[in-house]
Amino acid sequence: MLLEEPALNGVEIGSERWFRVQRDLILRRPLVKRTYDRWYGAMLADAATVPHPGRILELGSGANYVKLLDPTVITSDVVPGAADMTVDAQRLPFEDGSLRAIFLTHVLHHIPDPSRFFAEAIRTLVPGGTISLIDVAHTPLARLLFGRFHPEGYDSAREGWTLDESAPLGGADQAMSWVLFRRDRALFEARFPALDVEVIELLPWFGYLLSGGLTRRNLVPGVLVPALVALDRATTLLNPAFALHWHIRIRKRP
Repeated sequence: MLLEEPALNGVEIGSERWFRVQRDLILRRPLVKRTYDRWYGAMLADAATVPHPGRILELGSGANYVKLLDPTVITSDVVPGAADMTVDAQRLPFEDGSLRAIFLTHVLHHIPDPSRFFAEAIRTLVPGGTISLIDVAHTPLARLLFGRFHPEGYDSAREGWTLDESAPLGGADQAMSWVLFRRDRALFEARFPALDVEVIELLPWFGYLLSGGLTRRNLVPGVLVPALVALDRATTLLNPAFALHWHIRIRKRP
């Protein structure tokens, strides 16, 4: 398609090369990097509120660059060689109460059984530890773009929380965070009473939309970046209709 990012043509989704190309896109596109800086800033701020020491783990690091902001973060991915460690979110190779925070950026909707992940998070987090995640929101614009123009699925009417790993792209469902923390919130709270969902925050969207993100062409000349940054701030009242992502903070009870 005309708007597809040509650098990704023929590159296998989720491969090491895919991650390398996407990391380069983040660092070369000011609006995308600004978006990721804000995302990581929110997650690192969440970790700073934890009252006990422990390591920070990022799951599904892929193309991300959190270590440029905090070199102590342990990065991980299911793809060998993509990060510090190869880690399955459903079987965390860490001792009980050893992690201060767990970060996930566009990762929750790839975990085959989120219940297993949350059980592992409860086991490995210190009291008061946080799960901080950035994922696809459930606004009208997000449903339109991610539901119709993205290779991964978006099924807000899905039954249950587990993914069909035999489906294309492992059955990833970008509606998963909405299903868990909005539609099935009461069920989540009943199943995981040790976890409190503290924050669900819609994030700026205008600049990221025009930037092309990590899969589409950048439509923004560099000279317009400052103006679009200002428009991001000016359009926050429209977030309930147009936001593409949200920041969610979940805390393990002390």
